[in-house]
Amino acid sequence: MRLFLFLSLPVMLVGCNDQSGDRQSDEVGQGYDGTVQSETIESHSGLVGRLDISKRGSPMVDTPFKDPDGKTVSLSDFVGKPVLVNIWATWCAPCIVEMPMLDELAAREKDRLKVLVVSQDIQGAEKVDPFFAKANFNELEAYTDQENGLSFGFGSGLMPTTVLYDASGAEVWRVLGAMDWDGARAAMLMEETLAES
Repeated sequence: MRLFLFLSLPVMLVGCNDQSGDRQSDEVGQGYDGTVQSETIESHSGLVGRLDISKRGSPMVDTPFKDPDGKTVSLSDFVGKPVLVNIWATWCAPCIVEMPMLDELAAREKDRLKVLVVSQDIQGAEKVDPFFAKANFNELEAYTDQENGLSFGFGSGLMPTTVLYDASGAEVWRVLGAMDWDGARAAMLMEETLAES
C-alpha cells in the first residue's frame, strides 16, 4: 500500500499544482445523451476547479478514516443531512487557500450541511494538528486519512477534491481542484440540495 501511495504521489502533486488559471471557463464535457457532465469554474481569486456531475447518484465511498479524537469513522456515519467532503493535504497550496472559505461555509450552513475536511497527509495528526492549531478554525475539524482511502475511493487523482452528498448519502456533484466556496456559484450549486434538507 505504501509503495502504491509513493508512486501515486506525483500524480496528486501535479494535480494540486495545476491551478494556473489558464483553463477556459466555458469548457464543458458532455455525456453520451448530450447533457453537460462537467464544466470548468474559475474564480476572481484565480482558483480553478472542474465541476463534475458524471457520478451523480453514486453511493458514498465506504472507507475508514480518523476523526479528531483518533476514532475510526466512515462517511456513512454522517448520513442524515447533506455532507460536503473535501480531501486536502498540508503540502497542497490550493487546498490551503480553500480552507478558510470552507470554514466560513461550515459556519454559515451548519444547520443544513456538514463540512468534512479530511487530510490525506500520510503523517496524519502529527502533521495536521499543528496546522489546525495555527489556523484557529471556528467550525472545521481535523479529520485524517493516512491511508488515502478517500482519495483512492474518489478516484480523482487530484487535490483538493470536494464531493457533495445529499442527506441519503448519494453523490450530487464533485469539484476537482479548488473553488471559491464564498462565491455565488458555490452557493447556487449547493442550494438545491440544501433546500431539500
